[in-house]
Amino acid sequence: MRADRLVSLVLLLRQHGRMSAAALARELEVSTRTVLRDIEALSAAGVPVYAERGRHGGFALLPGFRTELTGLNPDEALALLVAGSRRGAQAFGLGSALASAMLKVVDALPESYRATAAGAAERLLIDPETDLLSRRLAAEEVPDAIAAEILRAVFAGHKLQIHYAAADQAPKWRTVDPIGLVTVRDRGYLLATRSGADRTYRLSRVLAAKELPEPAQRPDRVDLDRAWQERSTRFRTGGDQVTVLVRVNPARREDLVGTALAVLAEDADPDGWLRLEVTFQDPRHAEWALWQLSTYAEALAPQWLRDSLRARAVAIATRYGMSSGE
Repeated sequence: MRADRLVSLVLLLRQHGRMSAAALARELEVSTRTVLRDIEALSAAGVPVYAERGRHGGFALLPGFRTELTGLNPDEALALLVAGSRRGAQAFGLGSALASAMLKVVDALPESYRATAAGAAERLLIDPETDLLSRRLAAEEVPDAIAAEILRAVFAGHKLQIHYAAADQAPKWRTVDPIGLVTVRDRGYLLATRSGADRTYRLSRVLAAKELPEPAQRPDRVDLDRAWQERSTRFRTGGDQVTVLVRVNPARREDLVGTALAVLAEDADPDGWLRLEVTFQDPRHAEWALWQLSTYAEALAPQWLRDSLRARAVAIATRYGMSSGE
């Protein structure tokens, strides 16, 4: 909305002192023509913004100008700035709103606190895009238009139509009663009911969404954390899941646990390796997870998994045992 953009423009000028029209356009994700119109609107409203000519010119505010924002103490601002560094907002299409909110948080601080809070936030990094082995931890992308439509239905308490592509199925339209939204490891999920039955939909698989005018059939209050835990438990105990007994090098324990659905038991062997009983979604998932760990893990049971991993290893050894001309 334009009012929000005007506030963001003022905050950007307060933070940076002077910015060109092109730089403002990049930050606000609009055209330079729109920025110039917004500058004119601010001037007409009495905001002391002026243009500086020349090679290093741009737009700036008169010194001492402050917006009417509620102040925060340094600890409160730091907490919000650190929370704002997490990527969960991207899963719900709130990236631009988060950026605008962070500007307001910093601007709300007294001058003496602003550098302290912003500097402290720079010393904390939450959920970077890669781990120490440069493995990219990519967040799932959800188009802004779809995320906005889902958010409106969730907040308004209206029924929602989604064009959903379930795994290994052709996309089809579904009408659901939205309960809430959850983000886990940068994946967004819609918790809903359909014909009274609990349903969980991954946002990245929603191809289109439409808020309906009819009210959703849902309780007035919801404990979203409890609802998520209950659905997670049902997911882990249903379908074609398999239980595997595995020995793993302690250095790779987190890699194993990160791919498994659940850890049912864990003990340490005399040689220092760990013995875990874990569950996977299906046999293919179990084989894939153990193969990724190479010689850092050994499947002890079931026997079919040991046979499958051995057959794969033999095939690889045979392939690389051949000369390049064969």
